[in-house]
Amino acid sequence: MTTRPGRQQATPLFLHGLDSSIQGTKARWFQHHFPQVRMRDYDGDLNQRLIQLEEQVREYDQLILVGSSFGGLMATCFAIRHPERCRRLVLLAPALNFSEYQPPTKKVDVPTLLVMGRHDTVCPPKFVLPRAEATFRHLEVRIEDDDHMLHACFPALDWQRLLT
Repeated sequence: MTTRPGRQQATPLFLHGLDSSIQGTKARWFQHHFPQVRMRDYDGDLNQRLIQLEEQVREYDQLILVGSSFGGLMATCFAIRHPERCRRLVLLAPALNFSEYQPPTKKVDVPTLLVMGRHDTVCPPKFVLPRAEATFRHLEVRIEDDDHMLHACFPALDWQRLLT
């Protein structure tokens, strides 16, 4: 892990969903508009993906994790294990309704933006929101007129602010 005196520059990462990749719509959007966002393809089950994430960020602190769907679940699990290494989470329709996920006994202090689509049938707000509220102490919630893919609202988020 790198540690530097003063305020360290944040390292933004995009974590794609279960059936997606860095060739997906959101990943390609980041590659075009914010090429500093790091990403890689993840595969396997949740534990295998978390091991891959741990290896990827071994040398970084001050992480900004942007997780889409299953990637949002990964970001949440990482923040529970390593809150001191996370500057911010941006969870896009996170799969907190995944059967194996249980909120921690103590809320995580990482500032977190939760963006969900009102019409999401994969990760419905009525199941995800209570788990997010039980997980994060500093949670900002945006429920948009969108579905699971968040294609309508995703590009309109203030990424300049969120990624710094």
